[in-house]
Amino acid sequence: MERASFDQEPALEVCIDSVASAVAAEQGGAQRVELCDYLAGGGTTPSAGLIKVVRKSIGISLHVLIRPRRGDFLYTDAEFEVMKNDIEVCRELGADGVVIGVLNKDGSVDTARTQELIAHAGPLSITFHRAFDLTPDPLKALDALLQLNVHHLLTSGQQETALQGSGLIRELNERAAGKLIVMPGGGVNPSNVRKLVSETGVSEVHASVRKLVESSMNFRKAYPPMSSNRNLSEFEQLVADVSQVKAMREAFKREPS
Repeated sequence: MERASFDQEPALEVCIDSVASAVAAEQGGAQRVELCDYLAGGGTTPSAGLIKVVRKSIGISLHVLIRPRRGDFLYTDAEFEVMKNDIEVCRELGADGVVIGVLNKDGSVDTARTQELIAHAGPLSITFHRAFDLTPDPLKALDALLQLNVHHLLTSGQQETALQGSGLIRELNERAAGKLIVMPGGGVNPSNVRKLVSETGVSEVHASVRKLVESSMNFRKAYPPMSSNRNLSEFEQLVADVSQVKAMREAFKREPS
């Protein structure tokens, strides 16, 4: 496959989690945004309110992440129902596409559930996200996505950064042969994007390109913290514990000593 060049400028998708970032992405010349919540945890589905206001605030293409929680991509029936309902909300609010990813216990693409989500999405564009990077056989996973007629694949080439995974990304891009757009993401920035495009031959890239913005608060209190600092792996969740809930209820009933 002929390598892409900057004579034919790649399309840029910017990952965002706020209205301000959406507007900045459009002002900077991005062709599309991927709207998420909780980027610190890899991203989850944003609220309906955020989707609605972002849609009103920008004229470029809007894709929305459909991910009911952080962590792995093996979902319960209840979580899958949430995903289907969130897709319907995205369609109603004017999103142009949704970003999904569902895996089986063995790490392979869950084709049945992916197909069901695609059906719920109707005319919306479909991106399969970096759940792909946790599959054991990337070429087999790509073939599954081609059979499902997915439009985009977001991947770091199963490495920490897309540049580190450029060899696999190039192979995926050549294997897709234009039937699916392979879009590198992960550590992509202005200093390495030219090299990444040259090495992979891709026509689109995905980046966060964020900067630190100070709060406008005058009164600042450092304690107590509003979030937990504990780091969880992709295969751990913090879930309400039935026994502890019951213990709390029992504690309410006891007379103070």
